[in-house]
Amino acid sequence: MGKFDQMPDQKAHHRDTETQRKTENDLLSEQVIGAAIEVHKHLGPGLLESAYESCLCHELYLRKLSFKRQVSLDIAYKGVEVESAYRLDLVVEDSLVLELKAIESLLPVHTAQLLTYLRLTGYKTGLLINFMVPVLKSGIKRVSL
Repeated sequence: MGKFDQMPDQKAHHRDTETQRKTENDLLSEQVIGAAIEVHKHLGPGLLESAYESCLCHELYLRKLSFKRQVSLDIAYKGVEVESAYRLDLVVEDSLVLELKAIESLLPVHTAQLLTYLRLTGYKTGLLINFMVPVLKSGIKRVSL
C-alpha cells in the first residue's frame, strides 16, 4: 500500500461538509420560518415592518437562537469607503440573512436585494419574509448562492 492510499478523499470530505452545512442551514431556516409563522399568527398582516422585526427578534430569543439586528454593511466604491451602505435586517446564528418586508407583494427587486446582501457578506442562504399576506407560507422565499 502506498503512502497516498491512506489519505482521506478530499473531494468526498468536501461533499460531506457541504451536505452537513446545507442540512444545518435547512434546519435553521425551518426554525426561523416557524418563529416567523408564530409572530404572524399572533399579529396578522397590516403592521409596520419594524413591529414584525421586534416581535420576531423576541421569538428568536425565546427559541434560544442567536441573532444580530440591523447589521450595518460598509462597501468600497472606487477607493471610497461608504459606511452603512446596506443594513441587513437580521442575521441568525451567524449564517442566515433575513430580509423582512411588510408590503403588498414581493417583487424580483426584493430577491435581487437579498442576493446582493449574500454576495457582499459571503453568507450562503437568506430568507425573504413578507408579513403582509393572509398566510405567511405564501410570503416566504428562500434564497441561496
